[in-house]
Amino acid sequence: MAVILIIAIMSVITMPLLHAQMAAREIDLIARRFIAHAQFARAQALGMGSTVHITPSNGNLWEEGWMVSGTCDHPKDRVICTKRHWISQGDIAPIYFKGGGKQFIDPHTSKRGISFNAAGAAKSAKGGFVANRLILGHDRDPQLERHLILGSGGRWRICDPSKDAKSCR
Repeated sequence: MAVILIIAIMSVITMPLLHAQMAAREIDLIARRFIAHAQFARAQALGMGSTVHITPSNGNLWEEGWMVSGTCDHPKDRVICTKRHWISQGDIAPIYFKGGGKQFIDPHTSKRGISFNAAGAAKSAKGGFVANRLILGHDRDPQLERHLILGSGGRWRICDPSKDAKSCR
């Protein structure tokens, strides 16, 4: 009876820690997946020599998922150029994108998304560079967040403000 009581007490104590660890792993997984898809979009832009986009699937909310698609900027000869969709990510609940950061909203078109030009640079509709961030949160732990930051050199990083708040700025 005492052994069962000790096991029950230990499990009650460790369950919140286990849930917090699972939430952290879920948010890190989505952050890494988004960055992998953005890097794929950049690689496709470089390889094809045309613009490739990563945009929210259903218009304006990243939480509903995203997709990587491209169009041909310069159809050569008589080659038919169509829009291509390579990767899409569906609903990411219980992860969500928090407010804050500019969330890759183009200041000229007011649309969310990242466009990589033929040189692999993230550019706005008018050609300006897009250095920006997305902030991920988790439904089960409101304090948990990760910042996905795209630097001016095209390098992505994941920042945990609870551990390295100084570098997340």
